[in-house]
Amino acid sequence: MSTSTSQATGANPHNRQPDPATSPSWLTPFLTHLTSLPPFSRSFTLSTLHPLPPTFSSTSTPTPFSSTVPVVPRARTCIYRGLWAQLPPNDKNPASLNPPVFESDLITFTTDARMEKAAEIVDTASGKQIEQGGGMTGGGGPVEAVFWIESAKDSETGEERKVMTQWRIRGSAWLLGPDVDGPEAEKVREVLKQRMRRAPGKRKEDEEGWSWSREVTAHFGNLSPVMRGTFRGPPPGQPVAFPPGKGEELGQEVEDLEDEVARRNFRVVVIVPTEVDQVDLSDARRPRRWLYLWRGRSYQAREAGGEVEGEWEKVEVWP
Repeated sequence: MSTSTSQATGANPHNRQPDPATSPSWLTPFLTHLTSLPPFSRSFTLSTLHPLPPTFSSTSTPTPFSSTVPVVPRARTCIYRGLWAQLPPNDKNPASLNPPVFESDLITFTTDARMEKAAEIVDTASGKQIEQGGGMTGGGGPVEAVFWIESAKDSETGEERKVMTQWRIRGSAWLLGPDVDGPEAEKVREVLKQRMRRAPGKRKEDEEGWSWSREVTAHFGNLSPVMRGTFRGPPPGQPVAFPPGKGEELGQEVEDLEDEVARRNFRVVVIVPTEVDQVDLSDARRPRRWLYLWRGRSYQAREAGGEVEGEWEKVEVWP
């Protein structure tokens, strides 16, 4: 996957701001597959690049990788939390919600700023090493999210049906923290805004009632009190030989949506897709595969057999 500036930010090669009017054709089948599963079954594998420290030595550090490789892969399981600006309804969420002004195709999950993936998302975008979590709002590093949907319930009959579809979503990831409304986060807001579209029937003036920080707080509120409490826990990855600091015990519950410690560590991560790879294995004798490539407003097919659909190009390839 290329890590060029145009791909990392979602900018098109002509430097024009796209104004997406309709959702991409891959989004409906993707959401149909995913939302038919129970919430905690909506997991995916997230891959990032882990920069090697400058002092790395292949002779002193046990690893199968050569010291000439600047990064190594990292993968972990994450939980899908909905699309950005379209938080799934939850009657237990005590947060004040934004009005339904926007739609998007931007995938979200949540993480602790102290976890390695947060630093990796920032490090691989800036090329600079950081100590912990990349500050507040920022990022832009390359990621790949892989969803495997084996079966799902039919929305009409309730019966299980075979899906056997893999979705690989490649693009850039951005961390949204407590300073998301501040001037330092302007670049991130611009990157995400160009991939957000007004919902049907909404006008530009309706956007005035929509808040970035309110959306981040709503994501925090959408978690259970126990899940919110994990952001007050011991530093992830630190040896248990080091006792946790005061107030950093496991198993806490957080009811206050503005809890200072938890909110300092809480991040919403937004994936901006630039390539979607769908493999349908439901028919073993006739597997099929499609690539969806984000083209912005260039409106030009670049692949053999490709078909432009709005801001995306769709091409069928051999599985």
